[in-house]
Amino acid sequence: MSLILVHREEPIAVVQLNRPEALNALSPALIQELVAALQSLDRDENIRAIVLTGSDKAFAAGADIKEMATLTAKEMQEKDLIGAWDGIWKIQKPLIAAVSGFAFGGGCEIALMCDMIVASETAKFGQLEINLGIIPGAGGTQRLTHAIGKWKAMEWILTGNIYSAAEAFQSGMVNKIAPISEYLNEAKALAKKIAEKSPIALAAAKKAILASLNLPLDEGLKKERQLFYQLFDSEDQKEGMKAFLEKRKPEFTGR
Repeated sequence: MSLILVHREEPIAVVQLNRPEALNALSPALIQELVAALQSLDRDENIRAIVLTGSDKAFAAGADIKEMATLTAKEMQEKDLIGAWDGIWKIQKPLIAAVSGFAFGGGCEIALMCDMIVASETAKFGQLEINLGIIPGAGGTQRLTHAIGKWKAMEWILTGNIYSAAEAFQSGMVNKIAPISEYLNEAKALAKKIAEKSPIALAAAKKAILASLNLPLDEGLKKERQLFYQLFDSEDQKEGMKAFLEKRKPEFTGR
């Protein structure tokens, strides 16, 4: 059985983690399939935004502890199990997490790799690694701190507590909460709204926003201006401004 299911609803796609017997625990095989699926959609001109989801019971309950429990530090470095996860962060198209149930450890980290998070009322988030004698290793200490600030991130990571969707929303990590019957539809509606925009402008906007996480303000502003000017060589910029002046809806082609 495939560990990843892809549902195409052009111009969006829904990628579903499909390891229900293990609450979508993030084994190396699952991550490999997930990255391959996302990269394929990233190259597909007919897809303009992607929703990543699990099941109503579990988005992903964390990394597969059985894969790591007996390894040494040297073996972890040689295997570099977490390195493959970087492919998720490098996806250029807008990526929205639709989270229900458990999003613990690596599951929380994958949600943080996405550009937006829509959560069901039953969603529960947590970086539980401290309870296992380790720390988050797939970006949790960094992305969570950017998302909710140093003081809250310290609490989340050092206590290993579990937080509700409402608490995650109040912290600024979650964009929207919806009933369990609607959270996936809400995420797809958000993806479809984004997919109406210029693919070139979307990629540039995502690149500029992510650059702000790593660059000083002056350098970030230079990057933003560079991307802004570059868009004026695109057909989408000409179409977008022409449609505005003609008071009609633009028809973006991604060129």
